[in-house]
Amino acid sequence: MIKYVTKRILITIPILIGVVYLIFVMLSVVPGDPITVMMGEKVKPDVIENLMERMHLNDPWYVRFVWYIRDALRGDFGESYKLHRSVSSVIANAFPKTLMLAVTAACFSWIIGIPAGILSAVKKNSIIDRLFMGFALCGVSVPAFSVGMLLQNLFNGILPVSGFSSPRHLILPAVVLGWGAAGTIARLTRSSLLEVLEEDYIRTARAKGLMPLRVIVTHALQNSLLPVITMMAIQVSSLLSGAVITETLFSIPGIGRLTVDAINTRDMPLLQGTVIFTTAIIILGNLVADILYSVVDPRIRVEGGK
Repeated sequence: MIKYVTKRILITIPILIGVVYLIFVMLSVVPGDPITVMMGEKVKPDVIENLMERMHLNDPWYVRFVWYIRDALRGDFGESYKLHRSVSSVIANAFPKTLMLAVTAACFSWIIGIPAGILSAVKKNSIIDRLFMGFALCGVSVPAFSVGMLLQNLFNGILPVSGFSSPRHLILPAVVLGWGAAGTIARLTRSSLLEVLEEDYIRTARAKGLMPLRVIVTHALQNSLLPVITMMAIQVSSLLSGAVITETLFSIPGIGRLTVDAINTRDMPLLQGTVIFTTAIIILGNLVADILYSVVDPRIRVEGGK
């Protein structure tokens, strides 16, 4: 197991460095003057030149990249142009809010998606199946901002529609963020369970006279939920990084809202920090998914170690 995890970690290191490189290069060629962003448009040219020299913005991009990697390894992503604070501290202050939203949305998607997928598989081609899969299809297809605005209009005055000061403020954003994930989980659970129910050992269990519920719970679910567990782990990281629209729509001061504000104000250090941070979360989520899958199915470890 240790060898398997070590191999996966070593694979992720060059991927993360490559992503950081691409982000740094792309944001370096974006037109705009960071000094003007920091000090306004009326700043004198000589002041701009002095600050550019002090901040090493006149250096070639590859020199600045090396310095950036060195500082990033120490947890220093620079200072925000607009907030005049360390990017690391700004991200650390915003991340708990995004984490609470993502965990709540993930729990909502699992609580709704897994039972819906199981019932749809058991009641294949029934009204229940068509109803649940219809909602799942809507969750996957309808854009999050459309669902968010609809829920804001429907529940305005009943539930909070903006801000982040109590657990009640998480209800609507979590539903908006988790609905699509619930649809994916439901569809995956249904298809995986239907495939397992056609296996020979399931027919054998039924032929022995076991109760249908016991066949599903004891024999079918254990194997059918393997891909679902992987998807659940990946979804947590994707929800953490994909909350941009939801946080902006509901005015939640998390990582997603921070990224949008950084784009609007051309705050490049803050934008670089948030993008790199969310990329690292996605990579970590995929690593956790691989580890969970190998724990549930030891054959993965054996095949991966060859």
